[in-house]
Amino acid sequence: MADLNLQEIHDLLVSVAHEAGRMIMRATPSQLSSGTKKNSADLVTETDQAVEKMVSTRLMSSYPNFSFIGEETYVPGSTKLTSAPTFIVDPIDGTTNFVHAFPAFCVSLGFAVDKIPTIGVIYNPFLDELYTAIKGKGAFLTRNGGEKVKLPLKSEPEPLKDLSTCLIGAEWGSDRTGVNFELKTKVFAKLAASKENGGAMVHSLRCMGSAALNLAAVATGQQDVFWEGGCWAWDVAAGWCILNEAGGIMVSGNPGDWKPEIDGRKYLAVRAAPTGQKEIVEEFWGVIGDGRLEYES
Repeated sequence: MADLNLQEIHDLLVSVAHEAGRMIMRATPSQLSSGTKKNSADLVTETDQAVEKMVSTRLMSSYPNFSFIGEETYVPGSTKLTSAPTFIVDPIDGTTNFVHAFPAFCVSLGFAVDKIPTIGVIYNPFLDELYTAIKGKGAFLTRNGGEKVKLPLKSEPEPLKDLSTCLIGAEWGSDRTGVNFELKTKVFAKLAASKENGGAMVHSLRCMGSAALNLAAVATGQQDVFWEGGCWAWDVAAGWCILNEAGGIMVSGNPGDWKPEIDGRKYLAVRAAPTGQKEIVEEFWGVIGDGRLEYES
């Protein structure tokens, strides 16, 4: 990694993110019409595909020897994440929100080296919010092209006590059948239920509709925890770097794994805190119990 100019790569990703944002905001009604991948909850638009083409063209023309993994060009079984320097891209994370003009969608541009999230750029063009990070150099939020603010937003975050004091991010995802759906339903109910009924009685659950923006919310400290299974490396690579640089941690969405892979598809993110991160993870894993999310990498 020593011979890589990470600042130069970061600056290119920021430029590409802004260009992608302009493309997204210029989308016409015909380009918003969606098709489906697996089912009616798994959407793709012409804009997703056009943005990824632009992103891949710009990145690979600048760094032709790097690898590239993008959601719209991913080929199951043949596209593999290796230790090579790799751009990991989601042209629009939150496509369903985009189609409905719900303002929680973004461009997610990650860069990994040795399978480690090394640069992260997330841009919500609707709100003009840019989240950025370089490994070892901190994480930042820039709003409306203004001042760059270091993350987390609170310079002295509160300790994490227990789940009953937490705001939790969680998503239903597009897989709505089988063991994964059953486990998610069980965990959501147990998180929300009162302690008298055996639950954790969390402050509340939030479904933002974008894994990248959920991770950004944990990095800022606006959300305490995010639990997800079923999303992909391109959904989390950028946010993972931003989270780490903001003092947060990422562990597996299944109990017992403190060092998950980028493409492991099961994630639990916890915000920065002077104390309590480990305890919150273990309490959350206790809510999951013996159940396990089952997604192929």
